[in-house]
Amino acid sequence: MLPMPTRFNLVAGSSEGTTLLNAFDGALLKAGAGNLNLVRVSSVLPPGAVYDEHLSIPPGNLVPTAYGAIDSDEPGTIISAAVGVGIPDDNSFGMIMEVSGRFSKKVAEETVRQMVVEAFQMRNKTLAEVKIKAVEHKVIKIGCAFAGVLLWY
Repeated sequence: MLPMPTRFNLVAGSSEGTTLLNAFDGALLKAGAGNLNLVRVSSVLPPGAVYDEHLSIPPGNLVPTAYGAIDSDEPGTIISAAVGVGIPDDNSFGMIMEVSGRFSKKVAEETVRQMVVEAFQMRNKTLAEVKIKAVEHKVIKIGCAFAGVLLWY
């Protein structure tokens, strides 16, 4: 059995690059996750996980991460990514939602907030708090927007 993460942080960043992959790498670096091996997970916040804004993870680690990302090579395009974490009113599990697309940061934030609310409603859980992190990027040549929730031990 794998250990269950006990801490989490929300990160976001955007970047330009000479290729789509380099733009993604740059966005990860700007978000503070560029030297980690992200292992994409679905959207459940472990029970009792604590928010840690100054979460420090040694480079090279495998890090469970729920994230949204979008890249584009169409100059002038606005792209955004956002993550939202729903924290329950008890010590049970929470929910993580992510969104990315060709829309503004404001739309990304509003969309991900509604996604968190709906996820709680679907589970008949009471929502105590929502944390959101989002980023917007206007593509110059090749750009990427990334937002994620890093889960750690």
